[in-house]
Amino acid sequence: MMHRILIVPLVFFTIMFAVSAMADEKPCCEDLLKQQQEALASLEKENALLQEKIAAFEGAPHISCDVLALKNYRRLREIAGDIKAQRQSMADFEAYVKWMTANLSGYSKYIEAGSFAAGFAKALPIPYAGQASVLTKFISQGVLSLNSASVSISRYLGTSKQFIATVESLDQAAPDVRTREISDIAHFADQKLLKDMNDVRARLAATAELSSSTLSFLESLNHYVGSTDEYWNKTKSILTRKEADKNEKSFLSQSIQGLKNRAGNFNARLKRFEESSKKEEPLIKSLGTYDELIREMAMTTAKNSGPGK
Repeated sequence: MMHRILIVPLVFFTIMFAVSAMADEKPCCEDLLKQQQEALASLEKENALLQEKIAAFEGAPHISCDVLALKNYRRLREIAGDIKAQRQSMADFEAYVKWMTANLSGYSKYIEAGSFAAGFAKALPIPYAGQASVLTKFISQGVLSLNSASVSISRYLGTSKQFIATVESLDQAAPDVRTREISDIAHFADQKLLKDMNDVRARLAATAELSSSTLSFLESLNHYVGSTDEYWNKTKSILTRKEADKNEKSFLSQSIQGLKNRAGNFNARLKRFEESSKKEEPLIKSLGTYDELIREMAMTTAKNSGPGK
């Protein structure tokens, strides 16, 4: 009985506590909802500010114009160093072109005679694979090609000298002046230096083809005259009998050996020059790309730093 008396008050107080808790539950839920709404509003505001910062960051340059200008300056110095090495080869090219021009006239009597002999000597190749039906035309075309190569070499020597001098003068220029001059030099390199470099490369390649074609003909001719006197007999109207003796044949062999040696050296230098030119072309093109990027960044910076920014 005593236990039943104690249990009743306990149950009563438990029920009263539960009712009281239920009465307080509604206000607590409203507070929690309000806190969540305030937190969400705060997050939305923070996110909006973050988006604005991201947009401003994307619109602003990550690298300054001065840094890019310095990169262009260093690239110009690298190119100038390579151009100096090219200029050393130009002197050798110029000497070979002059030598070839002088000797091509000396070969003319053989080539003219060969033009006559080609009608009966099937072993004699016609230079340029039949582009000239008469080999005297080959001589005149060869001289014109060599003259064009000489002019191209002289022009590139002048252009490259100007480029190197302007690049080296940047060391004494003030920072603001240097930036403008770097832009001007980059434009000069892209529009003038690269054009003259490619032109002299093409002219020298034509000179190599001319040398190869002449050498091929003279070697075939030498082989033919060494095996028969028919050539000398057939061409006696062009070559005198004095020229048809052993000394003349020996001169032909010596001419071939001299051309072969000098052409071999020329081709080796030409290969190095072509490799250097192929390396320089993308570097020079990149100068213009950097310069354009610097201009765009400068405009963007000026726009972002204008009134009200």
